[in-house]
Amino acid sequence: MTIHKEGRVLLFWLMILLVAANYLLYYFLPDQQFWLNVSMLGSMVIYLLILQFFRNPIIKLPNEPGVVFAPADGKIVVIEEAFEDEYLMEKRKQVSIFMSPVNVHVNRSPIKGVVEFFKYHPGKYLVAWHPKSSTENERTTMVIKAEDGTKILVRQIAGALARRIKWYVKEGDSLEQGGEFGFIKFGSRVDLFLPLDAEILVGMDQKTKGARTPIARLKA
Repeated sequence: MTIHKEGRVLLFWLMILLVAANYLLYYFLPDQQFWLNVSMLGSMVIYLLILQFFRNPIIKLPNEPGVVFAPADGKIVVIEEAFEDEYLMEKRKQVSIFMSPVNVHVNRSPIKGVVEFFKYHPGKYLVAWHPKSSTENERTTMVIKAEDGTKILVRQIAGALARRIKWYVKEGDSLEQGGEFGFIKFGSRVDLFLPLDAEILVGMDQKTKGARTPIARLKA
């Protein structure tokens, strides 16, 4: 387990701030032992909560052509057919994963391939389960093309709490299956748009692990 690069600066300055605040309390209120202890305990809890937001487990990347792996830790909240009207312009099977604040927030490539399309959309911050969040919230859209020509669309969606989407790819980049392509600070949602003939391997409310939970099997 490591700390993700997105959290290192924040965690450093948060530690400085909490240490300084507790030092000032001890300096000005040396006789208020109860409140000093409360402050110290509260500071530790706050720091540990923020720390866990940025944990980055070390995993073995999968290598299974024809299998689509989860792009994020979380819970399956949508399995349905939907028309993808931004790039693919066709009906697809949509699988959506909700990332809560306690999940790992790293986003990983579901397949091995080349980034054929990528676009960032500024937008609103509706709650992730709102019906319009996938079209009106801040989001990114990425299309990965596998060696056999299969295209998978992956969409990062910000929510009411998650207001920082990060990505590390551009069009033309090659991605390994399970390779890190982005990060959503404090959780939110990731959508997958799969071919209609893909065999879905997960069910509603099932927990997922990024690059470890098989989401679907593609037809040869």
